[in-house]
Amino acid sequence: MFRMKAYTYIEKGKFALIDKPKPELQEATDAIVRVTLGSICSSDLHIKHGSVPRAVPGITVGHEMVGVVEAVGADVKGVKVGDRVTVNVETFCGECFYCRHGYVNNCTSPHGGWALGCRIDGGQTEYVRVPLASHGLNRIPDSVTDEQALFVGDVLATGFWAARISEITPDDTVLIVGAGPTGICTLICAMLKRPKRIIVCEPSEERRAFVKEHYPDVLLTTPDACEEFVKQHSDHGGADRVLEVAGAKDTFQLAWRCARPNAIVTVVALYDAPQVLPLPDMYGKNLTFKTGGVDGCDCEEVLRLIEQGKIDTTPLITHRFPLYRIEEAYRIFENKEDGVIKIAVYN
Repeated sequence: MFRMKAYTYIEKGKFALIDKPKPELQEATDAIVRVTLGSICSSDLHIKHGSVPRAVPGITVGHEMVGVVEAVGADVKGVKVGDRVTVNVETFCGECFYCRHGYVNNCTSPHGGWALGCRIDGGQTEYVRVPLASHGLNRIPDSVTDEQALFVGDVLATGFWAARISEITPDDTVLIVGAGPTGICTLICAMLKRPKRIIVCEPSEERRAFVKEHYPDVLLTTPDACEEFVKQHSDHGGADRVLEVAGAKDTFQLAWRCARPNAIVTVVALYDAPQVLPLPDMYGKNLTFKTGGVDGCDCEEVLRLIEQGKIDTTPLITHRFPLYRIEEAYRIFENKEDGVIKIAVYN
């Protein structure tokens, strides 16, 4: 039996690179993908820290990847053996009530929602089995490289979704809380809406410098100065749209405080601890909150925008490591060393 290296969730606080059998097709709707390029996501760290109760010890982690289709089940449509594909962070059937309404994160099929790298084996390995592959795989256009497509199925899908559900208009002041990988992807997608101004709040001087270098029209502030800065740089005493993508200790509170009355506050961050909703303090602001995990059903559109040159996330790849050095990659990513934004892990 062919065996492969797989970075695996052993127990709370411990991942390890171990040998596992190469996956095989189990259902007619499965595909096997040879992983060519993967990445590390902050959600992987949440699993490591025990903040994702549904994560299963023993699974291969990783849900951000591209690769080449090696085998398909009899019922798989839209992709064939040999195609280069993105792999969606979510698996979804496309047929249940939630899928039909675009809420694919809540798909009611057995593998619906975030399964890869959480409840079933993911992609920080050499081969991955993708259930419900007709919906979970998208063919990469020939003119788009693996690195250009790497973030389509997860962090870029999250940013695109966050910008879409925030209902951004050209008259809006948009505040994005956090300039980590998800924050920058959210920024890129919010820029497509052409709002009046975008403010990014980020404590790290290195990450603020990254935003200033690549997106010079964006206004920058820090958490300590953010509330007053937003008041001074908005038309109605606060941001019209706030997108909270940091998930730090105080960022939820910062997000709603910086919003003007009747604003939309979109929270896509994953927190390590419960957040307090201080309704007496909020009373009268009449805020609309939109929260939760990504509905990753826009990947085909995102790939088309990449092909057209309207989205480019390759500057986010600051480091590249082979799979056998993934523990070193995790150390750098988790500790935010060496100016890291995103790490590409290749086979």
